[in-house]
Parts: sequence; C-alpha cells; structure tokens
Amino acid sequence: MKRSLDVLGDPWVLLIARDVLHGKGRFDQLRENLGISEAVLSRRLSGMLEAGLLTKVDYADGARIRQGYAATEAAADLLPILQQLSLWAEKHTDLSDGGGHMSLIHEACGHETTQGEVCSACGEPLVPEQMTWVKPWIDRRERLKGLSTDPCPDWVKRTFCWDCTGRWD
Repeated sequence: MKRSLDVLGDPWVLLIARDVLHGKGRFDQLRENLGISEAVLSRRLSGMLEAGLLTKVDYADGARIRQGYAATEAAADLLPILQQLSLWAEKHTDLSDGGGHMSLIHEACGHETTQGEVCSACGEPLVPEQMTWVKPWIDRRERLKGLSTDPCPDWVKRTFCWDCTGRWD
C-alpha cells in the first residue's frame, strides 16, 4: 500500500491520469481542465513520467513541435481504481452543482456498469478503449483512450503524424 501511495497518493496524479485516459494529453488542456497552476502541473507530470505512468508524445502546434502526454500500461491499469472511486463518490457524496448521475458505460455490451473492474452487466473485464463516462452536468460523453498497437492518441493524429495520417499537418 505504501509503495502505491508513494506514486498515487497525491490527488493531482489521479486527476491527471483520468484526463490523459480521456485523451486530454496536452499541457494546456490539463492545466485548463484541472484548474491547476503550471508549476504544480509540471512537477506532477515529471513525477508521473519518472514513475512510468505517462510517456511523452510529439505533436505540432502550428510550425512548432511540442510534447504532450499519453498513458502507459501502468496508467491504463489505474482504470478500475478511477472508476471505483467515481462509483464510490456517486454513492456516498452529494452531486455537484448541475447534478446528474455519472454513468460508466461498457461500450462492448452497451450497458452501464456498477463495478470498476468487470462489467456488472456482462462480466467482461473493463478496459479504457471500451469505456465511456457520461457526465450529464456538462452534457458530455467522454470515450476513454486505451492502449493499442497504434502509438498515437487521436489528438496527435489530427495534428501531426505521418504514420497515422499519411501527411504532415
């Protein structure tokens, strides 16, 4: 337990992992979405890189090449923990302003799950690329990004990746 808390004990780490699994791997996206200072975010990202939770990926921002962050297998393995924490909050805390029940949808079977590691409807293991989090208070469905043989997150493909798009943008 102590070793895991040495890596994951800071709440920012879990929130950053959540956002990266949701495909928000750019520094500015993370800073804006989390409302975190640049200094704190930089320190947490460095620690997460060192711990093997994240890896750096290149993307183009206009004519400049920048680096963003993608989840490693270690971060993807946090999915059951993140989902179980979300389910716990749904059960034991008040809804946020704007309210609405957050649903965890297992896209492989199309049902909402009430468990974090295996689907309560079909019993299959839950993996990031088969999960959607439905957040009614912001009217958004967010499909998670998993690990695959494809090394580039979707936002990298849209911006800069010859291997994925066949062109440099």
